[in-house]
Formats: sequence, C-alpha cells, structure tokens
Amino acid sequence: MGLFYMDEAERQNVKRWLSRAREDLITARALLKHQPDVPAIISFHAQQCAEKMLKAYLTLKGKHIEKTHNLTRLVKLCADFDDDFSQFFDFADELSPYAVSTRYPDDWRPYSQNEAVAAVEKADQIMNFVLSKLNELNIESNGLSL
Repeated sequence: MGLFYMDEAERQNVKRWLSRAREDLITARALLKHQPDVPAIISFHAQQCAEKMLKAYLTLKGKHIEKTHNLTRLVKLCADFDDDFSQFFDFADELSPYAVSTRYPDDWRPYSQNEAVAAVEKADQIMNFVLSKLNELNIESNGLSL
C-alpha cells in the first residue's frame, strides 16, 4: 500500500467528524443505560453516529461532503472508494429514517427500546468498521474505538 497524505486542515476535519460521531454514540449508550424510555432520541443519535463516521471516511478520501442525512447515499459514495462498505446498505436503509422521523411531529411514530438497541449496535459496527479502515491507512484515530 502506498503512502497516504492529508494536509493538516483535512486531518482536522476528519478528527472533528470522528469526535462528533463518538459523542453521538456515547450519548446513545448513556441514554440506553440511564434513560431507556426515550428510544426515538437514542435511535437519532445512533443514526448521527453512523452518518458522521461515513462523512469522516469521505473527508479522508477528499470527497466533497453533501448536506444529506441519507445513509444509503453516503454508503454508496464510500463504496465507490472501497466496495467493503457495501455490506452496510441494509444498515443504512434502517438507520436513515431516524435522522428526521425522530425529530418532527409530522413524522411521529412510536419507537421501541429493542429498535433503539439495534440502532446503537448498527452504529457501533459502522464506527468500528470505519476505524479499521483508518487503521489500514495508518491514520491515527486517537483511540476513538469504543
């Protein structure tokens, strides 16, 4: 594998995406443990973690980041660089609706704790996968694996 170079501004942007994704996953896990009766909010933070991890990878690859919450679109863009991301299309389809439906009354529906647990598990898998891709490129992720 050849050398991989990022300038300092790019490196900082990747770190910022990773940091915010980590915060979302920590929040989702804390809510699951201490306030499990808010599954919609837990699911929202899980979706946000996955979105930010995918955007971190795209930033790493020099791809312009679209203003989208559509994880299926983001997985497709990541898979254009690395087909291993294709394994997350199903997760993306499941998590994407949480970006909006959990926040607006017009899209309201009940959410279950089991659904929230599954969302957090999917976000965790996406996070660990992206971190492993960073590791393959010898990119320091500052111990973001949770």
